Amino acid sequence: MKDPYSVILAPVITEKSTAEAAKGNKVVFWVEPSANKKEIKEAVEKAFNVKVLDVNTHKVPGKMKRMGKTAGRKPTRKKAYVSLKEGDKIELFEGA
Repeated sequence: MKDPYSVILAPVITEKSTAEAAKGNKVVFWVEPSANKKEIKEAVEKAFNVKVLDVNTHKVPGKMKRMGKTAGRKPTRKKAYVSLKEGDKIELFEGA
């Protein structure tokens, strides 16, 4: 198994992700694009000591960016929506 902190890159803190956390018991993370759902589940359980019920993933395509005449592309990223067991929570998303 990979190191949990090499799979989980950062939390996604947006209006939509905080609404998901308030509505249900879901949290959203940016994860390594090569990670699969099983690796994401194990990494979240090990890093935050919670029980994960389900993992949904979404590939976010990189945007085109320009700097004068030079054009480039931002990298493609992967987002993971993680459903936690009822009663479990991650303090990072609770504002504590």
